[in-house]
Amino acid sequence: MVAFQSGGTNPIYEILKGGAFEPEHIEAMGQAFEVVCSGLGLTNRDDPLRDLVARKVIECAQRGEHDPERLARIVLSALQKLPHGRSVRM
Repeated sequence: MVAFQSGGTNPIYEILKGGAFEPEHIEAMGQAFEVVCSGLGLTNRDDPLRDLVARKVIECAQRGEHDPERLARIVLSALQKLPHGRSVRM
């Protein structure tokens, strides 16, 4: 494992900062994050939902899922199940 190095304005990188993850897992999480945000139209970097997406991606990856496509599907499904008023629609 390698310590994560900051990589940009993507919230997932800020959340991962200081953590120890395999490089391929970091890449998979970044890809899943971008797919989910793009699919939800979250293009504003200051949108707080982007932080929520990043945290959900990391949460799923910590449970052992490292395929970016499956990560994205799991995260989208989890976001759709948020309590009323907080759900994200596709």
